[in-house]
Amino acid sequence: MFRAANKQVCVAVAAALALSACATGGSYVQQDPYGNPTQQQNKTGRNALIGAAIGVAGGLLTGDSATERRQHAMIGAGIGALGGAAIGQYQDRQERALRERTANTGIEVSRQGDNITLNLPDGVTFDFNKATLKPDFYSALNGVAATLKEYNQTMVEVVGHTDSIGSDAVNQRLSEQRADSVAQYLSAQGVQRERMEVLGMGKRMPIADNNTDAGRAKNRRVEIHLIPLREGTPGTTGMN
Repeated sequence: MFRAANKQVCVAVAAALALSACATGGSYVQQDPYGNPTQQQNKTGRNALIGAAIGVAGGLLTGDSATERRQHAMIGAGIGALGGAAIGQYQDRQERALRERTANTGIEVSRQGDNITLNLPDGVTFDFNKATLKPDFYSALNGVAATLKEYNQTMVEVVGHTDSIGSDAVNQRLSEQRADSVAQYLSAQGVQRERMEVLGMGKRMPIADNNTDAGRAKNRRVEIHLIPLREGTPGTTGMN
């Protein structure tokens, strides 16, 4: 399941990056051994590339195939779906609970439509180049797990990301291991594995400029996407 989903995401992101590079007028003339441009890059083009990668891959992570697969697994586990205005109200309550329980922990909570994203920066979750959760972060994740158990009508995507330093293979493996560490911890606290999709994106989805220390720090992260289980998938029944 992981390999198939990850392959699909990789293909789409590669296409997005190629198209974005063309749109910038070929500003990626030279690169260092880590893939970072060694010549000054057009700022608008760089931001367009970052945005395109996020848009395409983000659409796949919450796209039809992944969503439907997770929905069927959740329905099989006896979790009901949401419909109509109940979705927004449900996510409003969950977002409020998450913000309260993660305040001052380093976890960032954001919302796009009915989907909620938790951003776990690596500086508070993992030591450098490690995939073992810091014990100091357990209490913060306990708050997240308690909320996910209370609001169980959402699918949970746990996605690892890295900066651009190092090889593709090393970054891919680290992103997978970190996402899996977070998913395993949540599962150990009672969050159903049927709800979870675990992915590693390596360095393919930057949210900031990898040419700066601050940008690379932002790119090293694990994201938890909470997507409501919607009525309308074959076999769903509402349990609002």
